[in-house]
Amino acid sequence: MAGIDYQIIQTFIITYGLKVLAALLVLVIGNWLAKKLAALFVIVMERNAVEITLTKFLRNIIYYAMMTAVVIAAAGQLGINTTSFLTVVGAAGLAVGLALKDSLSNFSAGVMLILFRPFKVGDAVTVAGETGTVQEITVFSTILNTPDNQRKILPNSTITSGTITNITANPTRRIDMVFGISYDDDIRQAEKILQEVVHKDPRVLSEPVATIAVAELADSSVNFVVRPWVKTGDYWDVKFSLTEKIKCALDEAGITIPYPQQDVHMHQIGDKKEAA
Repeated sequence: MAGIDYQIIQTFIITYGLKVLAALLVLVIGNWLAKKLAALFVIVMERNAVEITLTKFLRNIIYYAMMTAVVIAAAGQLGINTTSFLTVVGAAGLAVGLALKDSLSNFSAGVMLILFRPFKVGDAVTVAGETGTVQEITVFSTILNTPDNQRKILPNSTITSGTITNITANPTRRIDMVFGISYDDDIRQAEKILQEVVHKDPRVLSEPVATIAVAELADSSVNFVVRPWVKTGDYWDVKFSLTEKIKCALDEAGITIPYPQQDVHMHQIGDKKEAA
């Protein structure tokens, strides 16, 4: 056809064809690298026994973040001005971040819980004012079963912002109990009875040695502290059992556990009485 400059067409095809080819190569190679690195990340996380939900979530973040960089690089190969494109992406990311502020806070807290493991599934914990057994840890929330069989779903950010108490983290625990006796009773006899009851229980550990001592001369009683060590799983059974056995043993010995009381003395002055 007349008027067609084949030289210009050839130059255009060669110039932009090479750019399109370069962009396609960047996309193909970049996609391959992104998949390989994401797969490598999953392997590393699995070897370190990281929770599977977090592993998959972070794997997707890594893959899509790398693919975003690949697409931008491919666009640059085509001669597209990527500066304005990056500005739009950044603005969109800021808007999304502000909209999902609370969710992102819970997510980052979930990542910290899973990575640093202050507790694991099956542990008894006190977190965010709630006590229960951990049933599940996700990237956004932690699920507890309370002792009375309620299901509590706690946002992770409320957990990491406060004190975390892992009740079952250690193999042994100390039971702290206080028993008061009357000032008229023999404290040596009472201490001997406490020692006998505690040491007769086979669940009480010999090491560390149980502490039994007079701790306080209170208003109405002489108070003993009784602090035996037990296996964590035996804590409540031993505490309830010792409380009952000690009460029975003190009763049998005639040692009283006094009620709070106050002595009132009456003084007569002339025809009037005063309470002192």
